Amino acid sequence: MWFKKSTAGNASRILSTASTALCLPSYITITALGEDIPADCRTAARDPSPYRIGNPSFLDSCSTKLFKLQIQLQKILATFGSKDDKEGNLNSQKKEIIEKMGMMANLARRKASSYFFSLRSSSSSLLLSQSGFTNRGFASSSSSGAGGDENDVIVIGGGPGGYVAAIKAAQLGLKTTCIEKRGALGGTCLNVGCIPSKALLHSSHMYHEAKTKFAKHGVKFDNLELDLAAMMDQKDKAVSKLTKGVEILFNKNKVNYVKGYAKFLSPSELSVESEGGIITVKAKNIIVATGSDVKGLPGITIDEKRIVSSTGALALTQIPKKLIVIGAGYIGLEMGSVWARLGSEVTVVEFAPHIVPSMDGEIRKQFQRMLEKQNMKFMLNTKVVSVDTTTSTDVVKLTLEPSAGGDQTILEADVVLVSAGRTPYTAGLGLDKIGVETDKMGRIPVDRRFSTNVKGVYAIGDVIPGPMLAHKAEEDGIACAEFISGKEGHVDYDKVPGVVYTHPEVASVGKTEEQVKELGISYNVGRFPMLGNSRAKSIDEAEGMVKIIAEKETDKVLGVHIMCSNAGELIHEASLALNYDASSEDIARTCHAHPTLSEAVKEAAMATYDKPIHI
Repeated sequence: MWFKKSTAGNASRILSTASTALCLPSYITITALGEDIPADCRTAARDPSPYRIGNPSFLDSCSTKLFKLQIQLQKILATFGSKDDKEGNLNSQKKEIIEKMGMMANLARRKASSYFFSLRSSSSSLLLSQSGFTNRGFASSSSSGAGGDENDVIVIGGGPGGYVAAIKAAQLGLKTTCIEKRGALGGTCLNVGCIPSKALLHSSHMYHEAKTKFAKHGVKFDNLELDLAAMMDQKDKAVSKLTKGVEILFNKNKVNYVKGYAKFLSPSELSVESEGGIITVKAKNIIVATGSDVKGLPGITIDEKRIVSSTGALALTQIPKKLIVIGAGYIGLEMGSVWARLGSEVTVVEFAPHIVPSMDGEIRKQFQRMLEKQNMKFMLNTKVVSVDTTTSTDVVKLTLEPSAGGDQTILEADVVLVSAGRTPYTAGLGLDKIGVETDKMGRIPVDRRFSTNVKGVYAIGDVIPGPMLAHKAEEDGIACAEFISGKEGHVDYDKVPGVVYTHPEVASVGKTEEQVKELGISYNVGRFPMLGNSRAKSIDEAEGMVKIIAEKETDKVLGVHIMCSNAGELIHEASLALNYDASSEDIARTCHAHPTLSEAVKEAAMATYDKPIHI
């Protein structure tokens, strides 16, 4: 059924917008539905003026009214075709209207999302009419980008957040320049992060499959050989193509690209040190999108040879016999997984009592067991006291002890990967010179429009609070450009998906079960093991599960956690559900193609509000 407890945001949105979109006065819709609609909702639909003036209390109260409305609508639907249906024609009209209202509610919600957000956040929106919805889209032209040497927007940093912000600003008609010091666009992600690591994860997985599973599928051969140099070459070619692709996008969208180091001279002026000398550039708006850098550990010097960061781990010329990974987060587990598949003895040392502390606890336990089956060892609740590289051999010695203190132990390795997180990169920008504030972690505080405390200076991505993820930075970039151009932008950090690209992958969006408990929310949990999924069984990828957490009273989906092959692709159905406040029943009643791995999401949703079929 398309009407669920949590399908739409409020009664006025459904009734008023549906009537308007159908070219029907509100009273016609109300008259046709008769007394089945609660009085409050009828009044709201007849008089949408509170909506036009943006009354926040009205918007909030409508959630409860909508719940009552939907119960009534479900009762109406239940009578169709039954022995109690004594007004067949009228009921048919009711059904048609309700169905149209449901479809229009979905459309209205998409068009109105940023409008509603602006009503809550900006007094300037109070005079907007009901038809004045702000739509996130492209501007055909803008006089602010025409003529003169001054830019409308300068973006410092050409990573995922920066280059996306620059392209979006240009698409919105703003004269835009992007400054990048690396000499290749794409930032850490494309050059020494997301992209090269995924290339190696895929290549190493292919090698591991050939070594351990191909024979099961009737593919047999002798003398399997690993060519590490060729594997690295494939990775480098992928990186090169993608970074050059961003330059092509800049040319297509008329973004001016400057290679060099930028430093603030004033809130509207930058000095750029480039190969051709020092130049000065000006802009009405400047976006700081300089990303993050590897977070070091006291007493440990990264030389990118024996003690490496993720950058060095992506460029090793030999497979280390023993690899120690300091830090059991996303990056450490992914890179540890690569070298474990290629033959290294991998030990992960983590100060905390769990791997990936932000992950749902139930999923995390299963995930660790699966990694242990792949011969990765874990030393949790353990801290690194010192690292010794002065031995006569090439062996690195680590002194370890329990996090709470205790007896020390010595661990030896050929290579040590420091993967203790990342830190905002703002060094040398001259932020202090123009008065831009930073917090104790080096992040730049911003408001909902990504504005810093200095007018005309904005910040996005890893340099501001929020998850340090490339796709989050991209969303920041789009929204920031929209705000600068006079439109409305929006990013909900509670609904940003995260993926660990090991095998199996682990993907999550929304809240963990631990977070829901801490908030005191009554909830239901639905689980479905991949062992019950026909596609997973047929391709011998039946490890893992799907877990859905939904609010008990409304069935609204609060969090989804997936561990299986291609979990990173499956999670986006859940992301869409959370962004549209869908119920688990909404997901369960959506037809999924058979046989697919995504059917496990449907079954987990069925298990959340009712019962699954295939387990």
